[in-house]
Parts: sequence; C-alpha cells; structure tokens
Amino acid sequence: MTKHFFIDTIVLLGRSLSHITRSLDTILTTVITPIAMMLMFVYVFGGAIRTESDSYVNYLLPGILLITVASGIAYTAFRLFMDMQSGIFERFQSMPIARSSVLWAHVLTSLVANLISLVVVVLVALLMGFRSGAGPLAWLAVTAILILFTLALTWLAVIPGLTAKSVDGASAFSYPLIFLPFLSSAFVPTDTMPGPVRAFAENQPVTSIVNAIRALYTEQPVGADIWIALAWCVGILVIAYVLATITYRRKFS
Repeated sequence: MTKHFFIDTIVLLGRSLSHITRSLDTILTTVITPIAMMLMFVYVFGGAIRTESDSYVNYLLPGILLITVASGIAYTAFRLFMDMQSGIFERFQSMPIARSSVLWAHVLTSLVANLISLVVVVLVALLMGFRSGAGPLAWLAVTAILILFTLALTWLAVIPGLTAKSVDGASAFSYPLIFLPFLSSAFVPTDTMPGPVRAFAENQPVTSIVNAIRALYTEQPVGADIWIALAWCVGILVIAYVLATITYRRKFS
C-alpha cells in the first residue's frame, strides 16, 4: 500500500507540475507582490524606519519570504477548486489509486512552486544589497523552517480549495495570511508598537518565525524563538492536515 501511495503521488505530482510549467506566469504572479513590497519598503520607507540592522533589506527579508509563501498557497486552493469543478476528483475516485495521493500531489506541487518563488525573491534581495555570513547549517535551518511553514499553510489552503463555492472564495482566505506579517516584527521592531498591537504582534506565529530566520542568517543567537517557531509550524501543520483529510473524506465518502 505504501509503495502504491508513493507511485501514485509521483505520477499525479508530474501531472500538477506539468500544468505549472505550461503556465509559468503563475510563479511570476506569485513573486511580483512580495518583490514590489520589498522594493517599496527598502527604497521608499526604509530610510525612515529604524531597526537594529545596518541594512533594512536584511531586516525585511524574512517577512517578505513569509508573504511570498502566503501569496503562493492561494494558487494551491485555486488549482484544487478547478480540479473539483472539472470533475477530475470523481474520475480519480473510480480509479485504483491511493486516495490520499491526490491531495499530496497538490501539496508537493505547492511546495516546489513556493521554493522556486522563494529562490527568486532571495536573488532579488541579493541584487538589492542583502548579505549574510551565515554558514550552511544556518541556511539549512532557514530552509527547514520555510518548508515547514509552506507545508502548514498549504494544508490549510486545501480546506477552502475543497469547500469553496467560487474561485474568489477559494483564494480569498490567503489575504489575512498576507496581511499578518504587517502585525509582527517583519517590518518594524515590536517595541515601537502601541500596547495592544504589540501584545498581539509578539504572541502571533509570524513574529517568532521571522525572528528565528533573521537570527539564523545574521549569525545571532536564536534563543527560544526557533523552538516557538517550530512549535507554531508543526502545530498548524498537524491541525490543518487533520482537518483537510477529514474534509476530503467527507466530500467523497
């Protein structure tokens, strides 16, 4: 059964990836928003914002990376919704394939597409002056956090992709996720915020994830932030996975 699942997932993953390669504008559209934000904040607002970092692009990049992922997972919900509308899911149900492989193919496609988008954003940041002296282990840790974060949000995206009544409804859920980094330490230090906003910013998942990534590539002590970040990512991933699989089973039971 396990071998059957892996083979089916690989085949369906190839199908989903072929759709992306035929419409590379999907990835380009995903990276336009975060890159535009990065350009605007660095070159328009950056001179007026005071942070502990000498380079504002170095301070800003972790939040932009999370916004990139939040933008990208909207397409996962969209692709799932379109497959639901086309009737391909019903066709898959009548075929001798592992049921869960259909969802996993979409999730892994999202992971691949988002990793490509993240690489593009980092390359643009390098052109803008981003520099890091972090070693391979630190960058591996950053990559692991971003993969966990992407998987967590992707499984979250599966739910509206399966249940939405319209295309707009399928992708609209990502808007709050894109906005969340603005209420965190992604753009400015939280100690500059008024009391209630600061309390929310310091205790929501994006702040700990941003702080952990920033500390890793600036070679600063990560402290408890990395464990809090991992706890948030794993917690969201587990809850989203369970809810998504329950929704999928009920939809096609």
